[in-house]
Amino acid sequence: MARSLVFLLLALASALLTLSPRATEARRERSIARLIPERLFGDMFLHKDDSACPAKDFYTYDSFVRAARCFPRFGRTGRESTRKREIAAFLAQVSHETTGGWATAPDGPYAWGLCFKEEVSPQSNYCDASSKEWPCYPGKSYKGRGPIQLSWNYNYGPAGEALGFDGLRNPETVSNYSVVAFKTALWFWMTERKPKPSCHAVMVGKYRPSEADIAANRTAGFGLVTNIINGGLECGIPGDARVNDRIGFFRRYTELLGVDTGPNLDCQNQKHF
Repeated sequence: MARSLVFLLLALASALLTLSPRATEARRERSIARLIPERLFGDMFLHKDDSACPAKDFYTYDSFVRAARCFPRFGRTGRESTRKREIAAFLAQVSHETTGGWATAPDGPYAWGLCFKEEVSPQSNYCDASSKEWPCYPGKSYKGRGPIQLSWNYNYGPAGEALGFDGLRNPETVSNYSVVAFKTALWFWMTERKPKPSCHAVMVGKYRPSEADIAANRTAGFGLVTNIINGGLECGIPGDARVNDRIGFFRRYTELLGVDTGPNLDCQNQKHF
């Protein structure tokens, strides 16, 4: 009886600690909303809700925060500067993928992220028929959708399975629901696809290059994230405009967050995966 009472008291003490102001404050200190308050999110995406943007009113701050809560390691790994840098890198990459900016745009080209939610004039339906595990559904297009512009059946299938929707039969879900759209981008960011590491691992210092990575000069930094996302088209090319656009967003967001960018911003000397 005495031993049972001791266990009960210990359990109650643990529950009270979880509910204590100190524990609550500790969770708040690592929350996405604290690092990226709504006002700052608005400063980053000055024009996302302009009438000129096809995604007007789609990418809400609330949807971003709600989606981020489903990935507890995102923006919550490492010291505060590391967490802010990862968030800046994620937002920079999705900004490039959805940008509506141009060189002389109001407030500059890097104030126009999250302007699009679907790929415009896709050149194909992005169906890889060789993917037997994730077969294409007749009549469906797996074109770029959402913040990361999720593309191809072999990405829609596993993303839907992980997030609770049928990505192969209903790929339009990504561009119909804001929270789902952000979740697909974060799923892509957090998921390792060997031989590629996850973007998250790179930005929080957990990437360990293999011998092949070292030979390919795939050094850690924002440039390696670009390589993971679209290296086959953009890396190994000196001064590529697309790479520079990604870097431009990253520099702007790290400045707004008060952190440095870290090394290796481009991938011009890297071989793609």
